[in-house]
Amino acid sequence: MSAVSDSVRKGISGVLIKTSTLDADFIGSFTRFFSGADIYVLSTPSSSPPSQSTIRDLRRANTIIVLPTTLLTYSATSEQAINVADAFVAPLISDRPDGLFPTVVTEDGRSLGLVYSSTESIKESILTGKGIYQSRKHGLWRKGETSGASQTVLGIRVDCDLDALEFNVVQKGSGFCHLSRPSCFGESKGLYALQKTLQSRFESSPAESYTRRLFSDPELLRAKIMEEADELCSAETQEEVAFEAADLIYFALTRCIASGVTIYDIERSLDKKAKKVTRRKGDAKPKWAENTPATASTSTFTRPPPRSAPVSWSKTTDGPIRMRTYDLSKASPETRSQLLRRPVLKSDEMIAKVKPIVDDVRQRGDAALLELTAKFDKAKLDSTVIFPPFAPESTQLTDPIRNAIDVAYANVQKFHAAQNEKTTLVVETMPGVVCSRFSRPIARVGLYVPGGTAILPSTALMLGVPAQVAGCKQIVLATPPRPDGSISPEVMYVAHLVGASAILKAGGAQAVAALAYGTQTVPKVDKIFGPGNQWVTAAKMLVQNDTDALVSIDMPAGPSEVLVIADSTCNPAFVAADLLSQAEHGVDSQVVLVTVNLSQEEINRIEEEVEAQARVLPRVDIIRQSIPKSLIVKTTSVDEAIKFSNDYAPEHLILHLKDARSALPQVENAGSVFVGPYSPESCGDYASGTNHTLPTNGYARQFSGVNTQSFQKHITSQEVTADGLLGLGPVVATLADCEGLQAHANAVRIRLRTLVA
Repeated sequence: MSAVSDSVRKGISGVLIKTSTLDADFIGSFTRFFSGADIYVLSTPSSSPPSQSTIRDLRRANTIIVLPTTLLTYSATSEQAINVADAFVAPLISDRPDGLFPTVVTEDGRSLGLVYSSTESIKESILTGKGIYQSRKHGLWRKGETSGASQTVLGIRVDCDLDALEFNVVQKGSGFCHLSRPSCFGESKGLYALQKTLQSRFESSPAESYTRRLFSDPELLRAKIMEEADELCSAETQEEVAFEAADLIYFALTRCIASGVTIYDIERSLDKKAKKVTRRKGDAKPKWAENTPATASTSTFTRPPPRSAPVSWSKTTDGPIRMRTYDLSKASPETRSQLLRRPVLKSDEMIAKVKPIVDDVRQRGDAALLELTAKFDKAKLDSTVIFPPFAPESTQLTDPIRNAIDVAYANVQKFHAAQNEKTTLVVETMPGVVCSRFSRPIARVGLYVPGGTAILPSTALMLGVPAQVAGCKQIVLATPPRPDGSISPEVMYVAHLVGASAILKAGGAQAVAALAYGTQTVPKVDKIFGPGNQWVTAAKMLVQNDTDALVSIDMPAGPSEVLVIADSTCNPAFVAADLLSQAEHGVDSQVVLVTVNLSQEEINRIEEEVEAQARVLPRVDIIRQSIPKSLIVKTTSVDEAIKFSNDYAPEHLILHLKDARSALPQVENAGSVFVGPYSPESCGDYASGTNHTLPTNGYARQFSGVNTQSFQKHITSQEVTADGLLGLGPVVATLADCEGLQAHANAVRIRLRTLVA
């Protein structure tokens, strides 16, 4: 130890050893001079990747290996790079006979429960970013895969003995515990309980409440924070300091929740501050220093806290974007059934949540609609509806956008006009008995155009054009307003093209209720169309079952879906682009790739394209959450692939096959099919002419996508001559007698008697 003086050693918080040769013996002999300090070993990019045994030896020498990304891979370990999960699990040592690792699952610094992990489950968690553990009875346990109570893993730490783990997660759904509670150890306390309460109040506190005023009035909240800070500074006893500090934290956390900041975000900032060696000069800013006594300014040294986790991995924005892979030939019937399942949609729970909203609009009309729009859409409006003629400035667009919408409108109009039944079907079923069927437009229709994370003039086109072609007399378009109360000019322009008779400036369940029941200004409709989130879907299901509303809906809706079937002739870049085009819709998007005799190398090329393309997309944060939940299903033939697709019944089916058109006759269940390499799903979404409002969640087995006939009803008629009744009447009377409906039989016989008299 004499090689390094005590004064030098005490001034060191950590040591970085940069080397091209990972010699554990040499590094171990060097580290003995710096006992108590963190020792990092950086392997230079030009060196070969370390083996798992080398990582294990370095860990046992009390060092932390740092690997350049060039030496890491999410593919299998090779001579050029080591798999990141292999590197992580290398030093782990289980002291259990079954080889498992006790694992504490935490969220926001509190324990949710105790589970077990295996080397296999740890690797899959790292590669997918999801909470995956090892059941001691049933094998791999993908938390929440069927219940919806899934987890996003933020980080994994290993204890000092390398035989136990801590998973830091974001828990979703009803909670971690099998009893549908947040934690197996009871309710939250302290800051985290307060955060949960404030988040709940931010979402649902009444408009006139004090808490709502704090969230919506920055000046009031600022005044309260300054008041409580002053009272804290004036507090003298321990009890007073604790009480006033709690008040200040309450209002400070209210400010954070209003800005979308959580305790986790605050702790990350605190962690950074704790690692700073020097701080800025300690004087207060001038505006606060006027009555502050002068003190000697000092420069402080803060040593980083001791490492409680010698080995750690954190999920960052640079983490992998990977799908889960299954081989259908090796899948059990239970596994195959799971692959066909969508996330659990708890419709009963959602209907119970939207019912108060729907009832409020039904009872109070415009007043409720204005309040709910301010609450949920964050827009304070003076009126709920815009009627034509629409102000020219509200439909102003750049030439490229206007021209694109015009072309899309023409194509969609052409295809849907061809579906319009212009003639009456007439059939003489027997002499003197003529039956006919003719169509009539549904008089009043409501078209829901979602807002939120994207502007969707395409949905306005897909709903508005067939309504216009069908001849609907009233077309009421509903869409969430922007914060300033306006509607996007793209949607306004489409509303003008399709002849909308009113535009409702509202979204969510409140818009559905207004369309179903009508208000003082919103026209009531007979049928509601359009996609939406689970609140919109639940509201549509609720009102269609209310006989007082007398309204129907187009179809049940769920998250966006695509299933792509690809063989060896596919272009990996095209396939990846098609997968991502649906994955960017939302974090719950359903994306499935079914491969036909593709090698692992060919599948890897597709996944590499997914990764590369996703990273440059603006909505990559959404994709990072949807892609890890997505599937790659390996099959051995086109027949097997299409059979799986028919069982899945996707919203969109894309065929990247050698002779894609020849596979069409085998397709039995799909919302819309995209045939061949140059038919991206995006074309159907926007401008090819087909409709993009399609059945999801497996409903393609029973429902068609929206079409012109969706906006029409069919009426039948029959005309029976006297001779016709002589032939048909006895048949009808006999059947009526059989059913015991004598009045039915009498209506025929009374006529027959006059004919034979």
